[in-house]
Amino acid sequence: MDKSFLKYSGIIIAMTFLSRVLGLVRDYFIARYFGASGLTDAFWVAFRIPNFLRRLFGEGAFSQAFIPILADAKDNNTQIEVQNIINHIATKLLFVLIVITLITVIISPIIIFMFAWGFYFSPDLVQFNLASDMLRITFPYLLFISLTAFSGAILNIYNHFAVPAFTPVLLNISMILSSIYLSKHLNTPIMALAWGVFFGGIAQLLFQIPFLIKIKKLPKLALGNHKAVETLKKHMLPALFSVSVSQINLLVDTMIASFLVSGSISWLYYSDRLLELPLALIGITLATVSLAKLSQYFINKNHEKFLQTIDNALTIGLLLGLPACVGLILLAKPLIITLFQYDQFDAFAALQSSLSLMAYGSGLMAFIFVKVLAPIFLSIGDTKTPVKAGIIAMISNVFLNIILGFYFAHVGLAIATSISALINASLLYFYLNKLSIFNISKNLYQTFFKALVSSFIMAVFILIFKSETELYLRASINSRIILLGTTIVLSSIIYISSLKLLNIGVQK
Repeated sequence: MDKSFLKYSGIIIAMTFLSRVLGLVRDYFIARYFGASGLTDAFWVAFRIPNFLRRLFGEGAFSQAFIPILADAKDNNTQIEVQNIINHIATKLLFVLIVITLITVIISPIIIFMFAWGFYFSPDLVQFNLASDMLRITFPYLLFISLTAFSGAILNIYNHFAVPAFTPVLLNISMILSSIYLSKHLNTPIMALAWGVFFGGIAQLLFQIPFLIKIKKLPKLALGNHKAVETLKKHMLPALFSVSVSQINLLVDTMIASFLVSGSISWLYYSDRLLELPLALIGITLATVSLAKLSQYFINKNHEKFLQTIDNALTIGLLLGLPACVGLILLAKPLIITLFQYDQFDAFAALQSSLSLMAYGSGLMAFIFVKVLAPIFLSIGDTKTPVKAGIIAMISNVFLNIILGFYFAHVGLAIATSISALINASLLYFYLNKLSIFNISKNLYQTFFKALVSSFIMAVFILIFKSETELYLRASINSRIILLGTTIVLSSIIYISSLKLLNIGVQK
């Protein structure tokens, strides 16, 4: 296996793990101080809107369209021209973001109505007005985080993966401090979360500036046009959709959940947060490293390394993703109880969140494969094919949401999202195969079988030896962590031992 691929993946996984653990600490404090109610629903909507657009203008579509352009410029142009490209794209991005931010802040009630209709049609307008006020504070986060992601893309191309991966830690710290301290000094305590998002965005952007200066790639304002900007537009417009289907699906979930009982949006949020931990560690890490590598190998016409990178990414995805999928499903309730069931977050909220976590967890492998497969098309300049798959997946999600949401409420929405991710991943591989870009190797089939058998053995162990729910409920937070940690560690040992017995191997 490519040592540099493993090295950079390892760096990002380590930094991302730190960020996500702090993210769970952040959510612990939010759950403890604010619970799962109509007020928290209003905040999650106000936060999800800029977070959704961040996937478009930040590390999602924009970065995936920008990285191949910068990689090509780095290999085939002078450093002066590379800086020129960075300057022009940064200027255009800044201008667009400022305009969007100003408009949204002015018309925030209309935006909330678009994304959470149920708030407007509720008996009172408390949620609607609160969400509108918080959106005016949280939305500038889009400006800060998109520029942060732009900076991170530059650093990634120059093999500085640790800094962008560490940066999200600062948002979590800001929100934790706001929950604990700022909330005590506001008339509406939950508004502290919105300010935590605002200041966290500023901190993330400022943090990366010294590192850009160090590699002499700090963007500067540049007026006029540049052909790189036109190329970016051409690649980004379809990529906006293709890489953001899961986020669009989550927004559709939010729209429908706004009509359900109070707390539904929060239950979905907390379960989605636990899904995001392995998805970020595995899927987003692999997507980040593989896109940079694939773009370079494609430009240099190194077909062998190109295919090996895909195979390596899928192999790592399988080996890490399958046991994580099993763990999320079988340990859903202990996870939610251990992390969130304190003070304002009651047993009913924990039960509802654990049910949606099982539904989300069942789709983890599909989410990971979408993250790995979509960049393959983008690295070779094919932005249309992922859009085809994305459109079909999104339409499927809307219909499944309506049907399953009617019968199973918020759990049905989570099931629909997982099924649509499976449809998306299946179509992406179908097109890769049809276009003769990539076929699953014999080694990958063997890896899948061995990982599946090892995961099954691990699942049996969990079902037999995991602690009863009542034991978690009676335990203190430290005891809960020890119980859950022991189960996870022993399960991991069982899984790894099973892989070794099956003589698991990777492509050299």
